[in-house]
Amino acid sequence: MTTQHDHPQLSCDTCANGAGLDFDFTMAFQPIVKMSTQEVYAYESLARGLNNEPAGKVFERVNDANRYRFDQACRVKAVKLAAELSIPCFLSINFMPNAVYRPELCIRTTLAAAAQYGFPIERIIFEITESEEIEDRDHMRGIVEHYAHRGLKTAIDDFGAGYAGLNLLADVRTDIVKLDMALIRDIHKDRVRQIIVKGLVQICADLQSSVIAEGVETKEELLALQSLGIDLFQGYYFAKPAFQSLPAIAPGAFNTAADQTGSTTPA
Repeated sequence: MTTQHDHPQLSCDTCANGAGLDFDFTMAFQPIVKMSTQEVYAYESLARGLNNEPAGKVFERVNDANRYRFDQACRVKAVKLAAELSIPCFLSINFMPNAVYRPELCIRTTLAAAAQYGFPIERIIFEITESEEIEDRDHMRGIVEHYAHRGLKTAIDDFGAGYAGLNLLADVRTDIVKLDMALIRDIHKDRVRQIIVKGLVQICADLQSSVIAEGVETKEELLALQSLGIDLFQGYYFAKPAFQSLPAIAPGAFNTAADQTGSTTPA
């Protein structure tokens, strides 16, 4: 069992170099687009091996003993690369909620990295990953509230899958809710998914949270989701993650309109 005393404050350079880990890694970036303005709203940083190995290979090396250092290294590497790539919009960083023992201490590394590498702190979004069950919801709420006080945005990632469900939404209020791709896939042909997503969009609107649809792969999915009131999208339809670089949006991806639904008839 680790405690807060096992986690000394780490410098940006230490984190960026993966010190304390027996492996190193880097980042790829995937855009989140805003259709109403036809621009990139944010880039999500995604862990990759040094030779572009997938995130799963990286996470195989993460355990209870190194989770905190890995989480801190992710933040610093993402901020450093974002600054080097001159990302002009939001930067979205996944974080492991169970690795944050005291938010006021854990955020220091992020703030220091933003200052050192010249990336505006107000353009950072922290995504709560659904890959692990949150051990203490009150603690998670405190993290989100502290980050909001610091001027950072927060998001629930992969909503509707794993541990990210309505109970989490009821307990933890974030600026953004990202709908899992399982809800998105072939939604233009699935009335049940259309009804569920329509309800979630209304709930999030009432809670003043923006909605991002993840995993959009086809124009038909995009049109159906637009007709349900969603404006922010992420997925291969727009761009695949680019290794240590910013991908171009696929040609023609913005050339669509919500009223061109054809046979799509959302509830």
